[in-house]
Amino acid sequence: MEQWERAFIRDLAKKKREMAESPRMKELVRLWTVHNDGRSERPMIHFEMGTVGDAGFHYQCRCASDDARSVEWSLGNSMQNQVMVGDDFPVTPDFYVANGSWMKLFDLSPNHTRTSGVGFHINAVIESLDTLDQIKPSPMGFDEDGVRRGLEFYGDLFGDILDVKPGMGGLYCCPTNNLVQLMTMENLYMELYDNPDNFKEMMNRLADDYVTYFTELERRGMLTPCCGNNWVAQGTFAFSDQMKKEGPITLRDVWGFMDSQETVDISPDMFHEFFFPTYLRISSLFGRLSYGCCEPVHSFWEKSLSKFENLRKISISPWCDEEYMGAQLRGRNVVYQRKPSPLFIGGTDRELDEDGFRAHIRKTMRAAEGTPLEITFRDTYTLNGNLGKPRRAVEIVREEIENTWRG
Repeated sequence: MEQWERAFIRDLAKKKREMAESPRMKELVRLWTVHNDGRSERPMIHFEMGTVGDAGFHYQCRCASDDARSVEWSLGNSMQNQVMVGDDFPVTPDFYVANGSWMKLFDLSPNHTRTSGVGFHINAVIESLDTLDQIKPSPMGFDEDGVRRGLEFYGDLFGDILDVKPGMGGLYCCPTNNLVQLMTMENLYMELYDNPDNFKEMMNRLADDYVTYFTELERRGMLTPCCGNNWVAQGTFAFSDQMKKEGPITLRDVWGFMDSQETVDISPDMFHEFFFPTYLRISSLFGRLSYGCCEPVHSFWEKSLSKFENLRKISISPWCDEEYMGAQLRGRNVVYQRKPSPLFIGGTDRELDEDGFRAHIRKTMRAAEGTPLEITFRDTYTLNGNLGKPRRAVEIVREEIENTWRG
């Protein structure tokens, strides 16, 4: 890293500290905290920027070397939501250093055929479950010195400006996605029919390996506090005053995330029999669970998902029955995490259909009445050159909160 790059990064760290110390950011931290702890004061709003492909929307690095650009991107990107969108993305004076642990499910690697776009084709690694020869124990790695090295490096770079500390996002586990990446969707569905007993045994082994992996993180002291500006999938944050902030951290002190998008065409009974035991066993390790992505969770709510005792946020996707889930969540300490349709911001029109979008959000406000509400914009891939659409959409949500929301 060149000396000028070091100086530039330190100046960027100072800008982050200044933004984090502003009254607005401190208020956002307070609002996220009470929101997550069951005392929500208003709906929270977050626009995920990462998928947007339009030039000029993301932070543009100035540094030249790869090492410097990596650090610069992390700092600059953490402030970009406030620059481009003005949502409730919180900027805090923290700089987290994560551990480098990993698990390779069944010691198998996915095989993808890719093009120049975001799409890809999955080539089956597991063709069938006639035998379980391929379902081997999952290797794991634990870089226990990685955090120490990171703390030294970043501490020397800007530890006098930002609070450099160990930190991690919520633990992440999506079993059906893991399996589809190895089997393809077609094979997964067919093996439920052709080899149901072996399928269940595969799910048991998957659960065994994830439980072993997460428990080993705890045993090695590699879990860190997950109650501040820590990322929690999908598209939310971990802030809490009710979760442990220091001392030895256990699995019951952290957030976890799970989803099962790949089972949307399976009956509730079949999901409950073949998949839910694995999901329940793994999720029960976590202190708090965030569940769901694009799948319509209403299909599996009554028989399965309602049984998660530690459920604190659930995804209400564009394909979900909003009114039904609003009725089910009313009176429960579970956040109604609405994912508006990305077609309004990321569809084919350059201009935002403000009337249509306003009606879309107003419908959510009514369906979610009596629940803690969170609006998370996800899967926006193009703005069609109109970089102001996300900011205007957030403004409309704020207007509807003011005029329509009856929490």
